[in-house]
Amino acid sequence: MQNINKTVVKSMKLLDLFRTRSSLTLNEMVELTGLPKTSTHRMIVSLEEVGLLQKDHTGTYSLGMIFLEFGQLVSDRIDLRQLALPIMKDLRDEIGEAVNLTIKDRAEALYIEKLDTSHPVRLFTKVGRRSPLYAGACSRIILAHLSEEEMENYLKGQALLSYGEGTITDPTLLREVLNTSRLEGYTVSHSELENGTTALAAPIFDYKGQIAGGLSIAGPSDRFDEQQLAKMIQKVKASAAKISHALGYR
Repeated sequence: MQNINKTVVKSMKLLDLFRTRSSLTLNEMVELTGLPKTSTHRMIVSLEEVGLLQKDHTGTYSLGMIFLEFGQLVSDRIDLRQLALPIMKDLRDEIGEAVNLTIKDRAEALYIEKLDTSHPVRLFTKVGRRSPLYAGACSRIILAHLSEEEMENYLKGQALLSYGEGTITDPTLLREVLNTSRLEGYTVSHSELENGTTALAAPIFDYKGQIAGGLSIAGPSDRFDEQQLAKMIQKVKASAAKISHALGYR
């Protein structure tokens, strides 16, 4: 910390203002940061020179177009599985149950990573497995956080078939569960894809605030009593939030 460049830090303080504001004047930046006007102006000129800020004909500043280029480069280079894996390992080691990572692939959920439990009795799931978006916590958490239009288009064209004794096949009930999942930030399923199983999942968001995938814990139902579920829900939500943060979600 002793070698930190104070000018760089102050410049980032200026750029950080544009997270919540599309444009600002010099005076507004001075007022919001509390930095001296003279030094603020020098930093703005430098930021404009390298393309990080741009000024319009009224003298108002906004983020430079170079951020589009950098943003796309970062987006292209992000590997969700690679970012999620160490967080998944910590979660699995803490709770002792299988942890799954899913993404949306067309009209299905696709398992792109799985860490098994150490228990001798376990669920059969593998990387590459697919499941319908409406069935099972790991799938439904993605469906719950799609846009209203995308969700409705899916539900209108999807036959709700039963995979287990707990599969939700009533469209009205499914919509209620989806709405609750969106509000509470998690979902739980019991015997939806396989009888005798329980799963709970939380959403993962990308830097645009859009759903990027789902993180779930799953296992035999007899290991998921109410007390255990309450603890696991908080842990899976916290782990999903860490992955979202790594993807740039704020």
